[in-house]
Amino acid sequence: MDLSSHRADLEARGLDRADLRDDPLAQFASWFDEVTAAGVHQPEAMVVATADAAGRPTARHVLLKGVDSGFVFFTSYESQKGAELEVNPNGAICFPWNDVSRQVRVVGPVERVSAEDSDEYFATRPRGSQLGAWASHQSAVIADRSVIEERLAAAKARFEAREVERPPYWGGFRVVPVEIEFWQGRPSRLHDRFRYVRDPGDPSGWHIERLSP
Repeated sequence: MDLSSHRADLEARGLDRADLRDDPLAQFASWFDEVTAAGVHQPEAMVVATADAAGRPTARHVLLKGVDSGFVFFTSYESQKGAELEVNPNGAICFPWNDVSRQVRVVGPVERVSAEDSDEYFATRPRGSQLGAWASHQSAVIADRSVIEERLAAAKARFEAREVERPPYWGGFRVVPVEIEFWQGRPSRLHDRFRYVRDPGDPSGWHIERLSP
């Protein structure tokens, strides 16, 4: 599908309250399926923002690996984002589907997924990626690439002829949404924006509000 034509169609159609599902996770699944079918490159790529104890933010791209009660991704717990989430367990996500003039933004507390879920996902990774998790102490300063190559060689020797175990410092995080915004681009910057906010009186319920562009 020609993405420019698809983008023009979505911009002309816009987004109304009647288009939205009551559950934002169901709405996200619908949009995710649509942008995937349209051919958007790596629709699972998302920007994850975290902040340290002093409130200084950092952001980076990671890949969404699942949606259950929240948005799940995997990383090293010793990475910069892992260390920041340890002291400030709150985060924000942005899915920048610019090719089709759509964006989804998520805000909420962040929790670790269970060790069992981390083990299950780690077992599905290519062996090279599994070994790479042992070789890289993510975000740590190194002298040069030879440090990684030496650690990779050691990991290959350690797990020769057997399954690679998940490193104890590697696993999943789940961003549990308390706010989800769906942004649809429109001409003249008069975009359509709808925000789902958790209903404080009903933890399973959501309040939907339209935002000014």
